[in-house]
Amino acid sequence: MDVRKLEQHLDIKFNQPNLLKQAFTHSSYVNEHKGKSFHDNERLEFLGDAVLELAVSEYLFKQNEEMPEGEMTKLRAAIVCEPSLVGFAKELQFGDYLLLGRGEEQTGGRERPAILADSFEAFLGALYLDQGYEKANNFLEQHIFEKINIGAFSHAMDYKSQLQEFVQQDNKQTVDYQIIEERGPSHDKEFVAQVLINDQPTGEGAGRSKKEAEQRAAKASLDRLKAN
Repeated sequence: MDVRKLEQHLDIKFNQPNLLKQAFTHSSYVNEHKGKSFHDNERLEFLGDAVLELAVSEYLFKQNEEMPEGEMTKLRAAIVCEPSLVGFAKELQFGDYLLLGRGEEQTGGRERPAILADSFEAFLGALYLDQGYEKANNFLEQHIFEKINIGAFSHAMDYKSQLQEFVQQDNKQTVDYQIIEERGPSHDKEFVAQVLINDQPTGEGAGRSKKEAEQRAAKASLDRLKAN
């Protein structure tokens, strides 16, 4: 594993490069190199999981002052779940830097969801130990929190129900949705939805499914209505 290349890729210089290497060392690699001073990433993964949950909780708490505890819990769960962590790891190309045993390598370990998710948490744990919570939080702000802002996890939140409840304060208002655009090839289609309140457009959203697009449109409408 080329630690310097990974540092350049992430634009982060580690004070303890061995921590970074450990974050990408799978137990199968350690098992094949017994007698050498290699350590797998499982303990770092344990620590990184806690850092991630705290950082995401803090971000949601500060950025969504009116969001109830139950909704913050649902949204946090969607952000820290394995599929999301796998997506983060793939975007950062973490699979390219993993140290795997031969058997794990031959059976597609670099694409295995559990291994990729663990590597993301282990890296976060290593970064926390090396440079502290603030640096780890800055990394998440750069790579993760922006996704929350653009509604990447809106599928976990029922914004349509929230909008309906908000609008029902005035019984005369009606809420409707329409798909106004479909983009891309059939195997990778994106839908654009528009929400109308009393036949007036109040928000738009895009998603890989019509339901996701409608949820994002509802969120955009809610944000706009609450801002007024």
